[in-house]
Amino acid sequence: MRIITITCPECGTVVAANELESKRVMKCPGLDCEHVLRFDALDADAREHFLANRERYRL
Repeated sequence: MRIITITCPECGTVVAANELESKRVMKCPGLDCEHVLRFDALDADAREHFLANRERYRL
């Protein structure tokens, strides 16, 4: 299993791919940050790996 995350380019908050995948588009959870994060912003390899192994990433 790989740890797949995305970092907000505005504030540096790290968000897990499983959280982002469940919503596909979400406001950054960082304090006072209004940046919108998208699952599609993950690189193609990370998206493919996550989707192929989704059951391993459940909380």
